Amino acid sequence: MTMVSKGWRPTIGGGVLAISALTAAASGWARMQAEAPVTVAAPVGADAADAPPAMLGQFCARCHNDVDKVAGLSIDDLRGRDPAIGAHAAEWEAILRRVSIGEMPPRNRAQPAPAERAAFVAWLQNALDGYAAAHPDPGRATIRRLNRVEYANAVRELLALDVDVVRDLPQDNSGYGFDNIADVLSVSPTLMDRYVAVAGRVAKLATGVASPRPFTTSWEVPKDGSIRNSGRPAYNERSGDDLPLASRGGGTLRYYARRAGDYDIAGWLNANTNNETDRMVEDKVSVRVPLSAGPHVIGLAFRRRLAPDDSVQTLRNTLDAVPLPTAPPVMLPMDVLVDGRRVRTVQVPSYRLSPRYSQANFPRDVLQIDVTGPFGAGGAGDTPSRRRIFLCRPKRAQDESACAQRIVASLARRAWRRPVSADDVAPVLRVYAAARRDGGFEQGVAAAVEAILVSPGFLFAVERDPAGVAPGTVRGLTDLELATRLSLFLWSSIPDEPLLTLAERGQLRAPGVLDAQVARMLADPRADALTHNFAGQWLYLRNLDQQRPDIAVFPDFDVRLRQAMARETEMFFAHVVRDNRSVLDFIAADYTFLNQRLARHYGIPGVSGTAFRKVALDPAWHRGGLLGQASILTVTSYGNHTSVVKRGKWILDNMLASPPPPPPPDVPALKERADGRLLTAREQLELHRKNPACAACHVKMDPLGFALENFDAVGAWRQRDAGQVIDASATMPDGARFAGIDGLRGVLLARRDEFVGAFTERMMTYALARGLTPRDMPAVRRIVRDAKADRYRVQTIVRGIVTSDAFTLKRTASR
Repeated sequence: MTMVSKGWRPTIGGGVLAISALTAAASGWARMQAEAPVTVAAPVGADAADAPPAMLGQFCARCHNDVDKVAGLSIDDLRGRDPAIGAHAAEWEAILRRVSIGEMPPRNRAQPAPAERAAFVAWLQNALDGYAAAHPDPGRATIRRLNRVEYANAVRELLALDVDVVRDLPQDNSGYGFDNIADVLSVSPTLMDRYVAVAGRVAKLATGVASPRPFTTSWEVPKDGSIRNSGRPAYNERSGDDLPLASRGGGTLRYYARRAGDYDIAGWLNANTNNETDRMVEDKVSVRVPLSAGPHVIGLAFRRRLAPDDSVQTLRNTLDAVPLPTAPPVMLPMDVLVDGRRVRTVQVPSYRLSPRYSQANFPRDVLQIDVTGPFGAGGAGDTPSRRRIFLCRPKRAQDESACAQRIVASLARRAWRRPVSADDVAPVLRVYAAARRDGGFEQGVAAAVEAILVSPGFLFAVERDPAGVAPGTVRGLTDLELATRLSLFLWSSIPDEPLLTLAERGQLRAPGVLDAQVARMLADPRADALTHNFAGQWLYLRNLDQQRPDIAVFPDFDVRLRQAMARETEMFFAHVVRDNRSVLDFIAADYTFLNQRLARHYGIPGVSGTAFRKVALDPAWHRGGLLGQASILTVTSYGNHTSVVKRGKWILDNMLASPPPPPPPDVPALKERADGRLLTAREQLELHRKNPACAACHVKMDPLGFALENFDAVGAWRQRDAGQVIDASATMPDGARFAGIDGLRGVLLARRDEFVGAFTERMMTYALARGLTPRDMPAVRRIVRDAKADRYRVQTIVRGIVTSDAFTLKRTASR
């Protein structure tokens, strides 16, 4: 995966302010700013003209001057009576941040009095915010391609086609922590070939002209087959919400039947050869069932779960050493389900002997599901997608052209997110006409749909500059452009009909309308995209599937637990957004979402069954907020042990927007042993910090990570590590002491404005599809102030972002 720079954020190096990396990044946009001074109100107790020289000259100038230029920064140009706020915004923002959180001046140097520090911070913040208000700057806009998730959602929205094409497209590059950043969403001939191939397949499915020839779709059921300490396999549970409540094992897949007809649904069962990847003909169970054209949920599941006294006996011996059991295996009922309805029940043996292994009472399970068809294919049927596309059905040849024009115009309007003219759709109609001559009316429409799906107006978020506008001019977005930005932000998709209609009528900015649309869209199921795409990347949830805990160290870890971990955090985030709760719930909530599997992992009683439900938390369980959730604790650990550094860095990056500097080259590995004994994480890092180059980075990370040491590498609570009682106490660089997860929550709540600002920065980056610059920070501060007045409610932050200058304005391209 390609990554781009984190941007302009200030970093700490050797205990002093390091801005050298910032000035180069800032110089390009700084030249565009007016250098006229800005007049701001003086804070109480300080004179506006004297505040900069007094504070900077006394505490900063002896290091940051034209001669010494420590960390590449000189403040000599910033100390005049009329500082050029716009031209030096990067430096000023870096100074503001470090001074406001007490990191500058360095703690080993003379410090200003609290009142003096507060006066300087107030002066500088007012100056920066005032300049931004007087000189709106939406930042640089790059032409943005829809990423593969946005494209798949847009196809579903446009065509009412319940298929997922994400896996058919290559993974997108990421920048600033997200994969929707315009600067890194490049386009290549190879990528366009993939889009064309996907568009062709989708167009045929949607219009119903796909080939009637049978072919097989395979889906591997995710599981690891681990055996828990109870002696029962991990898949003695219901495998999904689409399966019966009392079932166990199996799995489901979403399948789109191209034509009505008969389809073979086959399940490959585990072969009892001690190799879960085996696919043997003897272990294939297949039934033929009729399916109508369109989307279906296909499922296989066993009807009976294991009783508590069922056992698993695996004998890895040769046939000569262990006689084979003579009793026939118990037959197990396995249900075949279509759209939640049982269509067949087949009996399968509870085990099958192999030439090398004898396994008795071992429950079978499904490793893979195949769907093959159609056989005896019928018509395309009356599917939602055909109803969406075919607004008319001409009975005479002379009516086909007008009907095609109506169909194409309707689809193009939704796809391109704007009204279309006859000239706009003329190229698409030529594609229709060529295909119509060769294959008929529906084949022509399918070709037109394919052309729309690969058109620039669909693939890109196009924002055309009005004719005659001077280069570099800041202009307001049109309602149609704003609607597209809004839908990509909240739904990762294109506008639906109500939003598009409001935009076409120019009513989106009318009083109360935009707020109402934000509320409507966040209440819509399509807002799950904000959970999967924003939270999935902000919280590193997408990394959970790649996490491979060592089953020798964590024998209870399995796929079901991994899925439950992710589900808890997804439901928690969605609940905060949907119910418009305070974002401080991410730090310290008194509730979470659990099923029996995850509750048992946490040691929380009273939760039974596979269904998730909201659970009130006892403080003694230490589980409130994100940092008590196993998903976060697992993705910030290694496979066989925790990582104080990874956890501390995760908090700095994602909860405080204060990432540490990159590590120096050739960082030595932590020593796990000394004097013949295992070292605790604290002892390992104490040795590591003896290197001064390492100590500067770890002084901020390690205290945060130590507070989480009572959680093991898969998020279970523990009291001991390496044979010793865990010491979860920590001391912050400013001398503040705390202990454990409860103390860490207190530290974060004391810095709540910093956390809310960090959350706003991350969400704003995602919403704008670009990295933030210093000129965006006044907007972040305004949003935080507004949220604070509304008890930090998350929808107040969302509304602040979508009404910000950066979201609603655009700078025309420079020529």
